[in-house]
Amino acid sequence: MKQRFLVGAAVVALLAGLASVSPARAQQAAPAANPMATPPMAGPIAANPNPFSVDLGPLLGKVYVTGALTGLGFTQSNTMSGGTPANRDAEADLSNGMVDIQKTDGFLQYFIQAGEYSLPVIGQPYTDASHTTTNNFGPVPQAYVKLAPTDNFSIEAGKLPTLIGEELPFTYENLNIQRGLLWNQENLINRGVQANYAAGPLSFSVSWNDGFYTNRYSYFTGLVSWAVTNADTLILAGGGNTKTVNTSAGVLANEQQVDLSYTHTTGPWMFNPYIQYTHVPALPGTTTSDGSTFGAALLVDYSFDPSAKFGGMSLAGVSLPARFEYLTTSGNKTTGPNLLYGAGSDAWEFTVTPTYQYKIFFARTELSYISAGGVTSGDAFGLSGTKTDQFRALVETGFVF
Repeated sequence: MKQRFLVGAAVVALLAGLASVSPARAQQAAPAANPMATPPMAGPIAANPNPFSVDLGPLLGKVYVTGALTGLGFTQSNTMSGGTPANRDAEADLSNGMVDIQKTDGFLQYFIQAGEYSLPVIGQPYTDASHTTTNNFGPVPQAYVKLAPTDNFSIEAGKLPTLIGEELPFTYENLNIQRGLLWNQENLINRGVQANYAAGPLSFSVSWNDGFYTNRYSYFTGLVSWAVTNADTLILAGGGNTKTVNTSAGVLANEQQVDLSYTHTTGPWMFNPYIQYTHVPALPGTTTSDGSTFGAALLVDYSFDPSAKFGGMSLAGVSLPARFEYLTTSGNKTTGPNLLYGAGSDAWEFTVTPTYQYKIFFARTELSYISAGGVTSGDAFGLSGTKTDQFRALVETGFVF
């Protein structure tokens, strides 16, 4: 009976998302050519092309104020133990209450992000926004100063987003509401310094930072991006700790990681396949041995033509992102690190997220399914940690201003 309720709720949520399309979207004015580039938006939700700004004169320049106010709700099968509030089959919560203040031109630039946020991850217990904010990066998750002496060179210092991975920190920045299996192996925000340089189709970034937010400044990350054509981009990114640290970040504090991604756009389609490898070395002075992961993912997005219709309603502003991932782990079953659902476990997942945006408003639904193998009893799904799959249906709506 519970499974039938979950499936029914998911179908209703999906149809509600499609039915929310307004024909007025077709008459919306074309956005400005250069919407805000920070924070980055992977789509399909687009930043406000005409954000609020204040001109503080020739010395301080123009300052932009942007942000996001969004909420989510979900229901799920095989609820995992943990999360805050713990062990809930369904939840409604603030997903982003964020304000960004930034200066984007001139020699001295800066970006400050403040507010509350949640970090929903597929196949992981959900922790609400207030506890996520307190237990992770605080009410100011990102804040940095940027010195840009030329158009193609800059240096940044502060709380910076990681250079690694294809999914961004917060829900509204991404194709899907939940972040994926590969994302959950990566660092997210780190404190440190970063240098950026661009030369034609190539761009380079290197960073010295504290990796998994350890407050130990011994982690190095780098990124090389090649714009092969206007429609094709290759990115190689990676990093690792230059010395062994033992902190509250656990085994991931010493992880080495590398991502290789390719992005292709053609007409209404976007394809982004990527692969990831991570290795966690044994921790001296403990009984924990080493372990590793290998993952592959495909992110896809299709944006409907503004002239397309569904049941007589315009599909302008509607897109259909989807994600498929597989992650496998290796390590000794007894002494290896738990990088998924016990050492040596693996999992695949599929997520689809119909999305609608009208000006600064958006609404989207999401259906996801994850299946795991080789699990360690107590580390998987269900309150007993012995179930091997989970289904979720989510809704998120709000504004990017």
